[in-house]
Formats: sequence, structure tokens, C-alpha cells
Amino acid sequence: MEVTKETLENLRQDYRSAQLNDNDVNKNPIKQFEKWFAEAMTAEIFEPNAMTLATADKTGKPNARIVLLKGFDENGFSFYTNYLSQKGKELKKNPQACLVFFWGELERQVRIEGKIEKLSKEASEKYFHSRPIASQIGAIASPQSQVLNDRKELEQKFDELKTQYEGKTIPKPAHWGGYILKPTSIEFWQGRRSRLHDRIKFDLISGKWQTNRLAP
Repeated sequence: MEVTKETLENLRQDYRSAQLNDNDVNKNPIKQFEKWFAEAMTAEIFEPNAMTLATADKTGKPNARIVLLKGFDENGFSFYTNYLSQKGKELKKNPQACLVFFWGELERQVRIEGKIEKLSKEASEKYFHSRPIASQIGAIASPQSQVLNDRKELEQKFDELKTQYEGKTIPKPAHWGGYILKPTSIEFWQGRRSRLHDRIKFDLISGKWQTNRLAP
């Protein structure tokens, strides 16, 4: 199919699968997120924990990529990565970030803004060693975000490490570990007909969550 300006302009869906009423929203946004996340899993959405992580460098230039949520509770939302990657460098200089989940099959979106902190070394090591062996080796082999001469260079490094650590415990590299985003605002979006979507936003003010309905 040829993609034209008119084709793009006419791409649209009229959302009608559900609604988000004020009385139905849990007063605790973490509990509300847990409910929606469980429903995304029940719906067998492909990688429901896939989320956009948006960051900005010290000049304010934005950047975004998909990462995987690996835990959440009242303290925040956690994920793991290479601290020396582009996102790691940006978070070191500007520890503010935004997470976005989009579950298209349920016509839902969640946006979470907050401050980023590193997880403890113990938490990072525990998760690192729970990963498949190949993923552990991959975390060491890949100089994430750096320029490679070719893919063969990466695969050769992987094979060398695989031989080196065969039958051994693989140490977590110092440059790899977890982050937790401590939320200051969480917005739940439910698609509705005629673009009159439901948007319920929670803001953390003086340690308490305050709720508002936003215009779509």
C-alpha cells in the first residue's frame, strides 16, 4: 500500500470499548495502575510491561526509547539498563523522566512523571542473576549506545565471554543496574467515542494524591 498524506490523515479509530468514571477510579493511583496492568496481562497484550522512557539532557533536548518495566509498588516504577548508555548519562545529569504505557487493544494509556534514583547494588545484583545466562553475558558484551565497527565485533565479544564464564557465576558489571522512578504525577487515559476521551490525573502534593479530570 502506498502511504500518502491523505492516507495518514484518514487513519483514525473511534474508541468505544470502555469508560473511566470518577467513582470507579481507585483513590490510590498505584492500585489503579495495578488493576489496569493486570487487565492488560489478562488481555494477553504483547509485552504489556513495554513502556516509553522519555528523558532530556542538560540542555533540555528530549530523547525517548522503549524499555521494560520490571517492578512497581508504592515506592515507584523500576527498570534496568546500562548506566553508561545515552539514557544513563542523561539521567545522571537530569534525573527527571516520564514513562508512557500504551495498551492499544484496551484503548488505554498511562503517563507517569517523576524523579529517577538508582536502585541499590543488592537489588540490581539480585535481578541480574535472575536473568537468563545469555542476557547476563549480553549486558557485559554490549557497550550500549557506543559506535560499533560491525555486528561481528559484538558477536565475537559475546562468544568470548560465553567461553570465559562457562560454568561460572557471572559478576554483574558495575555499569549495569536498576533505576526507580518515584512518581509525582500519574495520568490514566481511556479512549472514548468522538474523541471525548477520559483523562484522570493524580498529582502528589504535600505527600498526598490529589485527583482531577482533564479535558481530552
